[in-house]
Amino acid sequence: MEHVRTPSHCVRGEVVFEVVRVVGLAAVILAGVAQGSARADEAREAFVTNQPADSLSIVDIASMKAVAEIKIGGKPAGVAMSPDGRRAYLTSPESKELVVVDAEKRQIERRMRVGEGPLGIAVNPKTGAVYVADWYEHKLFVIDPEAGTITARVEVGQSPSGVAVTRDGKQILTADRDSNEISIVDGASLDRIAQIPVGERPFGITVDAAGQRAYTVNVKSDDVSVVDLTTRKVLSTIRVGHRPYAVALAGGRAFVTDQYGGTVTVFDTESFKVLKTIPVGDYPEGIAADPGGKAVFVACWEANTLERIDTETLEVTGRAEVGNGPRAFGLFLR
Repeated sequence: MEHVRTPSHCVRGEVVFEVVRVVGLAAVILAGVAQGSARADEAREAFVTNQPADSLSIVDIASMKAVAEIKIGGKPAGVAMSPDGRRAYLTSPESKELVVVDAEKRQIERRMRVGEGPLGIAVNPKTGAVYVADWYEHKLFVIDPEAGTITARVEVGQSPSGVAVTRDGKQILTADRDSNEISIVDGASLDRIAQIPVGERPFGITVDAAGQRAYTVNVKSDDVSVVDLTTRKVLSTIRVGHRPYAVALAGGRAFVTDQYGGTVTVFDTESFKVLKTIPVGDYPEGIAADPGGKAVFVACWEANTLERIDTETLEVTGRAEVGNGPRAFGLFLR
């Protein structure tokens, strides 16, 4: 039986949007592009959506301290960064909006209505187009962030959640939770060109740097499906912790947040062998890898923390206090 949380009507790791908790990945953003103040293989800041707090926490990565908190509204969940690092794009499912934040000025630049249940979000690293998965309309919205307009609506599977884009911008992927599949959309024509069955209730999805494999986290079957994007078949299914949420890739390893376990499961991306289960704060959800691959960062919903894991030692090496209910569903580093 699935655990339902009332009165919000929200299932942990599987969402209904009227609520306190609605959930909501894009190519890794190279840090320091905007100002040139950090090395290209390091992130400077994390932009963490706090859903119950209706806010966005900005965390300095070096000190692991929150340096700002911006009121957003609409129960923000999904997050992605522009290719130049100057903007953070957030989904607010309750207010049905895309919220654009100026990352340097620390202020809201624009709000726009998008669908009925915007959740997962990603940015095309080549064109800058923003992609938003709509849970209720079962569509992928394509948005021109400069004009603030919706330029296309693409039919995908039922209740799309996570979104990912290959580094060359040629393929967009959605994890279609209620269809138990992923959709592949051609980045140029915006045609839905493939549907691939995966595990039960796929939620988070990540694509490797080469654009050859997709990793889909399946909330109900407690596993990860590894999909070959050339053959469009599942290569392997790896058992992970209870109610997994999202996955980050670094150093030949996959890091999977296990909500109910309060852990991150680590497995080798070649052998698919589980290497370690790392204890973190309660209900880990969003996770993203530093561009240099030296660390991954995990948002822990109940602990109200952003935690840093060293990808070599597989130990937690830092914690930052953030707002209430951090979700950070997407690629939130710059």
